[in-house]
Amino acid sequence: MSGLVGFANGGGLGLSLPDDIFQYSHTGNYGGDYLHLFEGDGYGSGDLDHDCGYYPNWVDETRAYLGTPDPVTGRGTNHSEMNVIIWSWCGQASGRTEATMLSMYLTPMSQLEAEYPGVTFVYMTGHADGTGEGGNLHARNQQIREYCVANNKVLYDFYDIELYDPDGNYYGDRYATDGCNYDYNNSGETTQTGDPALPTNGDRNWAIDWQNMHTQNADWYSCGCAHSQALNCNQKAYAAWWLWARLAGWSGPGESQKVASPVTATYGQAITYTIVVQNLAAPLTATVYVTDVVPTGLSYVSGTLTAVGGTGTPNEGGAPTLAWSGVLSPTPAVTITYVTTVTVAGTGSIDNIVTIAVPGYQTITRTVTIIANPLEIFLPLALREAPP
Repeated sequence: MSGLVGFANGGGLGLSLPDDIFQYSHTGNYGGDYLHLFEGDGYGSGDLDHDCGYYPNWVDETRAYLGTPDPVTGRGTNHSEMNVIIWSWCGQASGRTEATMLSMYLTPMSQLEAEYPGVTFVYMTGHADGTGEGGNLHARNQQIREYCVANNKVLYDFYDIELYDPDGNYYGDRYATDGCNYDYNNSGETTQTGDPALPTNGDRNWAIDWQNMHTQNADWYSCGCAHSQALNCNQKAYAAWWLWARLAGWSGPGESQKVASPVTATYGQAITYTIVVQNLAAPLTATVYVTDVVPTGLSYVSGTLTAVGGTGTPNEGGAPTLAWSGVLSPTPAVTITYVTTVTVAGTGSIDNIVTIAVPGYQTITRTVTIIANPLEIFLPLALREAPP
């Protein structure tokens, strides 16, 4: 994730985004528009210094770090700024049985979720170990996936990322390792040399091969990547930011969405809301109706409601109810913006909801949450409207 900042700033992968859009802070001191990502191990904190293979350490450390659950916010009273917890594996997932994976990982995670309903707990699969689709690790990772699907959990599929190159070629059936070695010559195993850059006896490394066929700083970037290759960690950084953005409220590409800037503001400060309506159906000829009621705690700034794209008319006559109606033609999307100011003096969150309705289609809503008059403790780990 650190290397991605400069890679994106330099236009890698053809990106054209604001400078430092992927910057983040360990302490949260960059301000409310940055991801606050705290990692305990290696920072001398004394907290969160194991991984989820050490049971019950990781569970006990989570409770100690978060503190007593706050019945109002559902977060911990020790670190109420944190709204996401993610624990990773070292190699212990390979040694779990079906029963111990449930008792030492899946069940404790669910218990923590129940204790801290204001915190999103992200599940993770274990890293590839070269045992292939018939190995115990593959079965345990599938157990984690199935549990997450069945119980509507959030999953960062670390294992799956290690099995594909950027072109979509799959190596999971070729005894792939976390170092990106795989069984090139169908011998039934990969040769472990201690250095993933030096595969032997016909085995190859999919990450090195891909990097050698592509341009550094344009298609991939160099970065520290323990036990593995830079490309593997590039893909994990992309996936991590996708995860943070979805947790922050981004609905994904090609979907209607709503964002706020900034996402923390003080009394009297202006907040710009942007609504993008697109791809509701293809083709779509029916009229689209957009309704946004500015909530208590915010005041609409008269004359700021605008719309670009589509064929329609913005209407502020019913303010604080704002509206737009029209068709997504000749452009397939319309971008609606307006400005509010914070009118509440106390600290708290304010939800702002837009409704998008089309006759004959399911009505959808998009919600943005901002923090008014934030104290340091209210800077969340993954703000609900971080940039996608």
